[in-house]
Amino acid sequence: MKHLIALLALTLSVLTPAHATEVAGVKLDPSLTIQGESLNYYGAGIRSKYFMKLYVGSLYAQQAGLDADGILASDKITAVRLNILSGMITSERMIDTIEEGFDTATDGNVAPLRERLDRFMAVFDAPVEVGDQFTMVSIPGAGLEAYKNGQLLTLVEGDDFRHALFTIWLGNKPADKKLKAAMLGE
Repeated sequence: MKHLIALLALTLSVLTPAHATEVAGVKLDPSLTIQGESLNYYGAGIRSKYFMKLYVGSLYAQQAGLDADGILASDKITAVRLNILSGMITSERMIDTIEEGFDTATDGNVAPLRERLDRFMAVFDAPVEVGDQFTMVSIPGAGLEAYKNGQLLTLVEGDDFRHALFTIWLGNKPADKKLKAAMLGE
């Protein structure tokens, strides 16, 4: 009987998803620690265009059970992570995509964010390669931290900026509706 219980415990420990989730070959951590705060994995999906897998987008948040509007309005730290899958993603394409996303997120009123947006775009100055990881961390009351491959590249001040950036993935007109749903764990 002791052997049966030990075998059952071992089987359950192997089947329990206590380790990272994997999407398109990208291992995703069940949580992130940012500024001493634990952010839990919400969900992840693939951004595709013309049947090409471009990147895995994942969402992490301190609060569980929020919908997109709740995450955008949250006064807690949240993070969007992009893991690049395709060589089709270049610095220029990232900049163009972010510009387009900000235009949509602000209903064409990018002017109040222009100076900060230009500073943020420096995150994509260096070549973007397959395997690169970009993490954007929304810090209410402070703004947005942007990391590339774990290295902090910039802090862009302002709740309006961080909200506009996250609206690209989580807003009413997201860049990819399927990716939005997957990031929300739907």
